[in-house]
Amino acid sequence: MPKAWRKEQNQDRYFQQAKKDGYRARSAYKLLELDDKFKLIRPGARILDLGAAPGSWSQVAAKMGKASKIVAVDLQPMQPLPGVQTIQADITQPETIARIEEVLPGSADLVLSDVAPAASGVRLVDHARSIQLAEASLKIALHFLKASGAFVVKVFQGEDFLGFVAQTRQNFDTVRVFRPQASRQESDEHYVVCLRPHKENTNTIASRTDTTR
Repeated sequence: MPKAWRKEQNQDRYFQQAKKDGYRARSAYKLLELDDKFKLIRPGARILDLGAAPGSWSQVAAKMGKASKIVAVDLQPMQPLPGVQTIQADITQPETIARIEEVLPGSADLVLSDVAPAASGVRLVDHARSIQLAEASLKIALHFLKASGAFVVKVFQGEDFLGFVAQTRQNFDTVRVFRPQASRQESDEHYVVCLRPHKENTNTIASRTDTTR
């Protein structure tokens, strides 16, 4: 099986393109598609990248040269990237918010979450874990986002998928579900793109944006 998987990887055009372009993973092209459609990464943006390892989404944001600050968080250690601050932490743990605040005081313009659970091979278990991680990402996004901010999170299809989308619609003005062409054909992943959190749901730190840039 591993041999067949490696052969498939080598034949994957996004995998090959990532090697040519110097990205750490093929997932870079998913964010490029998302940004092209929703105009997420804007000049002066303060970006929080959750589940960041190996770092391809932070790479995309840094290469664009628009962001004023990029903070990447992952449970696994991540090799340093120019222009990116990294935090090794579990996004499901409450203390992680305080750790992020230490390096990202004030608010964020964009919170990204490409986090995925370690696959168990049991679809129901993997889906439940995916929803748990998406909800943890949503909690962090609502804590840090300013009123005009955006949140993008990966979620796998399953019985709780629509319930999670409904939860985001309770907290954001606009919510769209998008599947990039760069997603693997066999994958159940979709991205929930959430724009402009409701004012009552933004943390008080969001009002301090002008003083923290």
